[in-house]
Amino acid sequence: MKAALIDTNILSLFFRGHLQVVGKFEAYLKEYETINLSIITYYEIVSGLKHRDAHKQLDLFLSFVGQNTVLPLTQEVADIAAEIYADARKSGQPIDDIDLY
Repeated sequence: MKAALIDTNILSLFFRGHLQVVGKFEAYLKEYETINLSIITYYEIVSGLKHRDAHKQLDLFLSFVGQNTVLPLTQEVADIAAEIYADARKSGQPIDDIDLY
């Protein structure tokens, strides 16, 4: 299994207790010490929970984040995302910008 960057949708399913996703996380954590998420995923989840005034879920998420790895958005990451975006558009398979980071 390769190291992975977990996106917002998958992380949301994990927190909802989706059995297949929880099982994949457990298998992943046997090989790797932490779950990786981007700062954009962090923002999307925190902003959604704050919007809903979901304090208990926010506390749970922040605790989860404290035990895992939030990867920053850097110029290098933006350059790589720009390359992927351009290649995908040229091949006729555009990707939403937010999903590139």
